[in-house]
Amino acid sequence: MSHPARLGLALVAVLAAGCATPGGAQAPTAQSVVVDSCGKQLSFTSTPQRAVALDQSSTETLLELGLQDRMAGTANVKTKVLPKYADAYAKVPVLSPKILTAEPLRAANPDVVVSGFQDLFTADRAGTRDELESLGVPTFVSAVDCPDGTTPAFERLFRDYENLGKIFGVSEKAAKLTSDQRAIVAEVQAVKREPVKVVWVYSVFKGVPYVAGKGGMPNQMSTIAGATNMFDDLDHEWPETSWEEIARRDPDVIVIGDLTERGNLGDKASEKLAMMREHPAVSQLRAVKENRIIELNGTGMDPSVRSVDVLRGFAAGLDKIAGRG
Repeated sequence: MSHPARLGLALVAVLAAGCATPGGAQAPTAQSVVVDSCGKQLSFTSTPQRAVALDQSSTETLLELGLQDRMAGTANVKTKVLPKYADAYAKVPVLSPKILTAEPLRAANPDVVVSGFQDLFTADRAGTRDELESLGVPTFVSAVDCPDGTTPAFERLFRDYENLGKIFGVSEKAAKLTSDQRAIVAEVQAVKREPVKVVWVYSVFKGVPYVAGKGGMPNQMSTIAGATNMFDDLDHEWPETSWEEIARRDPDVIVIGDLTERGNLGDKASEKLAMMREHPAVSQLRAVKENRIIELNGTGMDPSVRSVDVLRGFAAGLDKIAGRG
């Protein structure tokens, strides 16, 4: 955003081009659609044809809804997309393997930008939401990243599906996705389990663990499966803590997020487990000594179409530890 005049001129051409679909066909019209997204009201008088997804979760959600032909680009996909999306994903231009910045975003001629996280819309990244709005580009942010204090995380995720279904004219697909995933949540919740205390270790950076706090999807996963997240007193998605504090809280079960494909030191589940077994305090925990450890895909711990699979894996892990699985 260091050259707003030049980028603004670029977007004028974008908006002019955005009036037509490839091949000169007129973009499909639709009844006016208005949705609320993380503090902004988005209005659409036609169905978007050039969506850009800023992260893995929004990319896979759009692919799940069958929108690959209406995606002008993706970015910041840190792991391989799920195998079922591979062919569809191959059709989508990768604008950046890392966090997308303003210039390549505008060069993609977007008519809507979709993100799972607010912090991807900053002046040194994709540009602020206000800046993009002033240029005629609506920005959709996942409701999961905008907690309202009362609505559970999964319900906010399902609200995303509903709103994206309206925006892109695929409400039936969105409704089926919501119905299928709500059934999985209900299936996990229906099993009565002995209450356990759990710590979710998502990542480790320079030896410092980051765990699931009150604001993250795993906090609700814990509740659904009958467990208590021991860091639900921290009002952040992935707060920094210490191994000593984890040891002090003495969890019954430890969940480790596997982020192997991300490639950073400490991302592999095996690396995190090794750190725990070598730590003088954590290694003495019953959860570690008795291997009451559940390893799960770390990407699905962030809100996405994968989250129900992580929920189901978490429940299966709890049942196995309890001798039920």
